[in-house]
Amino acid sequence: MEIRIFQKGFNFSQDGPGNRLVYHLQGCNLRCPWCSNPEGLVSGSGAAYTVDEIVDEVKRSEMMFFDGGGVTLTGGEATVQFEAVKELLCRLHENGVNTCIETNGICARLPELFPYLDLLIADVKHYDPVKHKQVTGLSNEMTLENIKIALAQGQKTALRIPLIGGFNAEEEDAKQFAALFGGLKSEGDFTVELLPYHEYGKDKYGALGVDYKMTEQAKVGGERLIKFKKILENSGITVIKT
Repeated sequence: MEIRIFQKGFNFSQDGPGNRLVYHLQGCNLRCPWCSNPEGLVSGSGAAYTVDEIVDEVKRSEMMFFDGGGVTLTGGEATVQFEAVKELLCRLHENGVNTCIETNGICARLPELFPYLDLLIADVKHYDPVKHKQVTGLSNEMTLENIKIALAQGQKTALRIPLIGGFNAEEEDAKQFAALFGGLKSEGDFTVELLPYHEYGKDKYGALGVDYKMTEQAKVGGERLIKFKKILENSGITVIKT
């Protein structure tokens, strides 16, 4: 069984706890205009590795998993390669490796992975599934349902909001997110991290011959970001920064 990967390497604390070997898997089911990894959108490209090869690489890297580190699967969207990802996570779990997946949560089969995960990191890009579909291409109703299932099962969960001006970053948006998360808190504990828009992927679009559609309006910072964070915290939401 093969997994296609377009990038891999170690990262400390930003993709789960400790020092982690992060695999960026090829393919995605969304088309977010602000995506910082456009090279990962197309399925079928990237380098192919067997599950055995990745497990072997992870075993050889275990000395680097300090401060509670391990392996994180991200993308693109890792669940696009679901069967191979499930097999890999199962194998890593059997070998005592700390596992994490970063996902948009839209895959209906996501809960099948929970027994093999130490941490679920899920994007909640919007509180309104209709607007989410208008901008990214798909509704996030399944994302919200999967998060509820994860929390009900005691899955350690970290939620992230990519804050994009003109999409989800105004004061009213913060209040709507606070209401959404307030409802989720009855299912279980979780943290929320705010990820303000950045232009790290801008040059990649030019290299791929694709127009970059984001503008200065997308940037969020200063008092605007502080106010958004306070609205969540005042609603009892635990906001973290990694």
